[in-house]
Amino acid sequence: MEPRLEPAMESSLEPTLRQRVDVLLGQVQKPARYIGAELNAFVRPAEPGALRFAFAFPDVYEVGMSHLGMKILYHVINGHPGASCERVFTPWADMAQLMRERNLPLFTLETHSPVRDFDIVGFTLQYEMSYTNVLEMLSLANIPFRAEQRGLEDPIVIAGGPCAFNPEPLYACFDAFVIGDGEESVLEVIDSVSASRKAGLTRVDCLRALSAIRGVYVPSLYEATYGADGRLFAFGPIDGGRPLPPATVRKRVVRDLDAAAFPDTMVVPYTEIVHDRIVLEVLRGCTKGCRFCQAGMLYRPVRERSLRTLLEQAENLVDATGYDEISLSSLSTGDYSCLPELTRELMHRFEARRVALSMPSLRLDSALNEALEETRRVKRTGLTFAPEAGTQRLRDVINKGVTEEQLFRNARDAFSGGWSAIKLYFMIGLPTETDEDIEGIAVLTAKVVSAYYEVPKAQRARGLRVTCSVSVFVPKPFTPFQWVAQDTVLEIRRKVSLLRERLCRVKGVTLNWHEVELSFLEACFARGDRRLYAVLERAWELGCRFDGWSDQFRYELWLRAFAECGLDPSFYANRTREKEEPLPWAFVDSGVTLDYLWREYGRSLCADTTPDCRQGCQGCGLRREEFEGACLP
Repeated sequence: MEPRLEPAMESSLEPTLRQRVDVLLGQVQKPARYIGAELNAFVRPAEPGALRFAFAFPDVYEVGMSHLGMKILYHVINGHPGASCERVFTPWADMAQLMRERNLPLFTLETHSPVRDFDIVGFTLQYEMSYTNVLEMLSLANIPFRAEQRGLEDPIVIAGGPCAFNPEPLYACFDAFVIGDGEESVLEVIDSVSASRKAGLTRVDCLRALSAIRGVYVPSLYEATYGADGRLFAFGPIDGGRPLPPATVRKRVVRDLDAAAFPDTMVVPYTEIVHDRIVLEVLRGCTKGCRFCQAGMLYRPVRERSLRTLLEQAENLVDATGYDEISLSSLSTGDYSCLPELTRELMHRFEARRVALSMPSLRLDSALNEALEETRRVKRTGLTFAPEAGTQRLRDVINKGVTEEQLFRNARDAFSGGWSAIKLYFMIGLPTETDEDIEGIAVLTAKVVSAYYEVPKAQRARGLRVTCSVSVFVPKPFTPFQWVAQDTVLEIRRKVSLLRERLCRVKGVTLNWHEVELSFLEACFARGDRRLYAVLERAWELGCRFDGWSDQFRYELWLRAFAECGLDPSFYANRTREKEEPLPWAFVDSGVTLDYLWREYGRSLCADTTPDCRQGCQGCGLRREEFEGACLP
């Protein structure tokens, strides 16, 4: 049945576009991606002067609808009295082809309105290999790729998310980037754009006003120059207008998660999505200081939600959605200070309603037994542990702070508690890695298998399943390894072959690994500069879409795009950077200082570990005046 439209929308273009879309639904693989009208979707009648915000996720519906950040900002923007937010995702290839054949513009799900008609189009950048999907969505929306080509009739196109911390590879595409936590900054952006449009300001003046907001970077107001060796030579704001944009863009930090907006209802899809459950963010940030982990550095400081707040959010969301599973989400859920009390109380409240509890990823050194015992009372969800490296030496290099004994003990406790399926996460290609470290992954995995058989047969669950999942190390900005060269594609392939050979001797283990060439390109864009935007445009023109999907990834087209643009991808991925070399992202202040990151890099080369921040301040930089009050006491 066609969803009922709000009366205010009846005279608009929307019903006609909706009907034209409906005709196509029988010709695509998953029509539920495009119909909208889900339970709890927000549709506000059109109001004169109200700002319209299209939240754009550059991947398919099932992936985007699993993203908690989108759900939070959807709630925040729709709570603004002068704005409304609608969702749009990247159409799959079948739908995109039909839209082009029928001359249908990219549309939002709530009202099936053309995206080009919105005041702001806001993308979230979660993964470097989704960048071609950004261009695909702009193309389908009939919005010019380059900010300099847009006029007053075009939306302001902005981006946020973790990849916005190095915005330079997309500098020409976006009018502005919002760096850091978005709950507060997105409302300031909305108010600024609304005020500029009501005042009749030019597009340039509108962007200059945005640049005055803390955490907002407007790339057209800055310039970069490069030396003869190809390295960045200089970067800074262009002195040509007022207000002059800041030389350093400081990230936004939401200091109090209890006071921060969080949805009391969530859109419930008609189709299965990747994470089809309620998600509670128990804390934000991480104190562990793993040297490879960008999120652990970017989302500092650690801020926890109180037990009372989380229980209230859980009650609201179970009532509003009808979901039968709650997932506790964070970078390190096992470190939440009230975890046993939270799991116990959630199970007490929801066990009779058969609502299960899951914790997707757990640190090996967390106190988990009581929490795990609570989660199994309704159903056993899978357990995931992340040793990251196969030997203690390499775990010390990356500051992973866990031991083989802890892994073995936690695995045995899980098997004794009735679990039979465990996933182990490792990385390959880490700095200073040797073949002994690769072989250590197989040795460690074999010990996990042996832990299962140490549990008496009558006490353990049947059907042992151990999955060894291996990703390729990618050096990321704002980590101690941002200066490190990634292993070449040939070297990573050799290491994967060695691991496969060793693991094939261990029964009951499934090995999965990330595509090597994809990680190579991820490293290029993670540490890239402005010149990569030309490569991105050319790759899209050659047909690159959905690069994060293995069946869609076209490595040869990417290499062709680099060659045609006269750039060498190994310059970005496989080259060690010196401390004195200007980094394309250095104008962003993530809160963690360059000196701290360099010091941690030096300690890694000696395999020296750094204590958890909860044991005392390690001097990362968040206690500076501009971040005062943001750091965990």
